[in-house]
Amino acid sequence: MASEQKLEPQIETLASWIIQSKHLVAFTGAGISTDSGIPDFRGPNGVWTRRDAGLPAPRWRVPPDQVKPNASHEALAELQRLGKLQFLITQNTDNLHRRAGITSDHLAELHGNGQLVRCLRCSRQHTRQEVRWDTRRWGPGYRTQEPIAGQPACPTCGGRLISSVVNFGDPLPQHDLALASQHARSCDLLLVLGSSLGVEPAASLVGVAIRSGARVVLVNRGETPYDRFVTLRVWAGIGDILPPAVERVRRSLEQQAARN
Repeated sequence: MASEQKLEPQIETLASWIIQSKHLVAFTGAGISTDSGIPDFRGPNGVWTRRDAGLPAPRWRVPPDQVKPNASHEALAELQRLGKLQFLITQNTDNLHRRAGITSDHLAELHGNGQLVRCLRCSRQHTRQEVRWDTRRWGPGYRTQEPIAGQPACPTCGGRLISSVVNFGDPLPQHDLALASQHARSCDLLLVLGSSLGVEPAASLVGVAIRSGARVVLVNRGETPYDRFVTLRVWAGIGDILPPAVERVRRSLEQQAARN
């Protein structure tokens, strides 16, 4: 883990830019959840990295039912509480941003959410608990899976419910993608956290922000196609830079409020 002293200039720069920002947007990938014990995909020990090397998938460091939001998830939720984070775009399906406190109106889950099902007829989303979807009986409910007799139907319109998770070949949720594109064009600061930026069309949103004139901060341990084009490139763990930067933002804003 990188020391805060070593990262001091980048932490201070990030905090300063967050304070100055009028329209801050975050973009997160699997790397933000590794500190919660979930393997990433394209890191040195990632799911796809190991698969391509003929190795079995990496083990989760904690049982799936014990995974919790980590300090980086909580730091983004704190930025929302402080009125700084205007929107969060995520490629993750692990529900950890919502559990940390990010509200649905601040969130675009481009690849869906493993805890939600959606209706193929009316597109409304529901939690699995709300519709009493038992994965042991009916499975994950992916779109390509044949319906199983007795599985729950949409409580709103009676349509077929499927997992909201976007698998390979599935279309992205158009409403979420449209919102994400709008905020990528409008932001003045984009924080790209833990994504290899190798999956389209999600990754192209970073290019949208760059072309629109936003500052872009990219925090990722591995290389990405955008490394040469961002404003600030941080080669460290997200937990090493984001939580301390957000703590400085919080203290600064509280001091400003006290003076006023």
